[in-house]
Amino acid sequence: MPLIMLSLGESACIRRISGPPPVRARLAELGFVVGERVTVVAALGGSLIVQVKGSRVAVGHDMARRMMV
Repeated sequence: MPLIMLSLGESACIRRISGPPPVRARLAELGFVVGERVTVVAALGGSLIVQVKGSRVAVGHDMARRMMV
């Protein structure tokens, strides 16, 4: 299921990331890699605040749809 389907406070492991190579590379720079655990911290407007690798990162719904957990 896509990352956007997780509820507030729920965590899951990233299973797959889709999209063109530049998008996947940018997500990897932010810590979103296959096998990494992410936790939804908040939902603000059109973005999700998630915790990944000890950092909190805001991702838009378009990016969150590309990450399968």
